[in-house]
Amino acid sequence: MKLAEVLIKPIVTEKSNKLTDKSRTYAFKVSRKANKLEIKKAVEGFYSVNVIDVNTVVVPGKAKSRFTKAGFISGVKPAFKKAYVTVAEGETIDLYANI
Repeated sequence: MKLAEVLIKPIVTEKSNKLTDKSRTYAFKVSRKANKLEIKKAVEGFYSVNVIDVNTVVVPGKAKSRFTKAGFISGVKPAFKKAYVTVAEGETIDLYANI
């Protein structure tokens, strides 16, 4: 798998920001087919940091439904894979550099 296909986008939420401040851990949405070694190489390549640890979670899809004028609509939100990446002491990732 190409390194550009591994990382989809960083996850910026209150919980992920708290993890970043507390333990230098960043959250990314990654490809479902990517493994921990590929995620580590991709983060090190794109952000020029040393990665200590990678933890992955597959978030299952959720059933969603709502009632509209047209009637009852139901569907499923897609599942995705999330990676928690811990970087070395003293290093940071600037997620807002490209904005």
